Formats: sequence, C-alpha cells, structure tokens
Amino acid sequence: SRILLVAAHPDDEVIGAGGQLAAWRDRVDIVHVTNGAPPDLSDAHRAGYNTAEDYASARRDELTRALSVAGVPSSRCHEISVGDQRAAFALPEIIERLRRFIDRLRPGLIFTHPYEGGHPDHDSTAFAVHTAAAGTSAELWEFTSYHASEGGIETGRFLRNGDGAQIQYTLSEQQKQRKSEMFACFVSQQHVLADFRIDNETFRRAPRYDFTQPPHPGRLHYEQFEWGITGQEWRSRVATQCNEQFSASLTR
Repeated sequence: SRILLVAAHPDDEVIGAGGQLAAWRDRVDIVHVTNGAPPDLSDAHRAGYNTAEDYASARRDELTRALSVAGVPSSRCHEISVGDQRAAFALPEIIERLRRFIDRLRPGLIFTHPYEGGHPDHDSTAFAVHTAAAGTSAELWEFTSYHASEGGIETGRFLRNGDGAQIQYTLSEQQKQRKSEMFACFVSQQHVLADFRIDNETFRRAPRYDFTQPPHPGRLHYEQFEWGITGQEWRSRVATQCNEQFSASLTR
C-alpha cells in the first residue's frame, strides 16, 4: 500500500519510523505539519540562528540530508509549514490541507503520532489526521513519540495499549547504523534526540480517541513548559473544531 506519514516536526518521522524508511522509500510520502521553528527564538539562538526563518530553513536542510540517508527523495516530502508550537491555532487549515493530500495520494496506510500530551503539536497532528482521514479507506497507524512519566519523560513506548496488538521491530545492525546516521543529520536537535533509542521501533493501529478528554490524569508533559497552550485550552480548541465539523456535515 502507498504510505502517508504525517509528522509534527522535522525529525519526528526518523524518531518514530527511521528504521523503516529505507524499505518504504518507493511508496512513502511524508507531510510535516510545522516548520520546526517556534516563535520564541530561544531554540533558534541555542542552535546558532538569529531568526525563526533561518532556523526553519536549517531544519529543512537537516531533514533533506537525513531522508537522503534512507533513499527518500525530497520530492516525497511536503510541508504545511505552521510555526512550531502553533498547530493548535491552525487546526482548520491543517485538516483541510491533509484532506487534500489524502485525496491526491490515496494512501492505504497513514502513520502519525499518538494522542499522549507529550507536545501540543503532536496531539494537534493526531487530531487533524483522524479528522481528515474520517470516511476514507486508509488505515490509521501510530509510531511512538513521548509522554510524561514519573521519571519526567518516557520515549519509545505508547502511553496505553489501545485496542489492538502492538508491533515491535528490533532493528538490524544495518538499520541501527542508518538510523544513527539520520539522527546525526539533525545537528540542531542533538540535545532532543539523545533521549531516544535506536534499537527498536513500535507501531500499532490507532485507537479511537476522545480528544476532548485528557490523554491521562495529572499534568501533561508540555504543561511543564511555556509552549503557548495548556491541556485545557488545547481541548477547548478541539471541541470547537469538532462542533464546527459537525455543523458543516449537517449542511452538506
């Protein structure tokens, strides 16, 4: 089947599925919802860039180099280009753009983030994919991201089991070497990628979510940071979008 992988940021696709990309290279298209550059310039400055535009351009270049390691051509990489940490404020645009990609590419499989409260852009991407793919024949699958844990952050595992079995791939030495090389291409993100393992990757069929409810009790991971939105505010925006989608469906 043709594969559509929808990631929130450049590097999320390598974190979640980098070991598979070489095998998928002839049938995968990748959509990035954000450009990876937050409006707060602290990340850009730490990476040595003065503007969000320069930082976003650098992240695109890093992505192109990383995907070339797996043999995925840049022509299969598409952008919606919302600012990092701003996806929750652009849900209608993201959903509409994803619908166009799905209509044009007609994927049999769509991979995206789980809804886990790790990053508001991850959760926004998950919601947008579920909404845009509704009514199509595409199967929705998830790769792992990260979420809050007692130790602070947990990576490489799903928050909960969902409705079906998980599929875990133990990467071969060749796959691990390739994924390590892909990680190395993201020079600006080395402080982030250090938290992620490269020896296995886990996938599952996407469960049914109630996006208007918290993904887990207690404080969400992204609520520990000044990323522009709380969990309650995010869910309020999603509820508004759900109501608008429902109203629109009644008028069709």
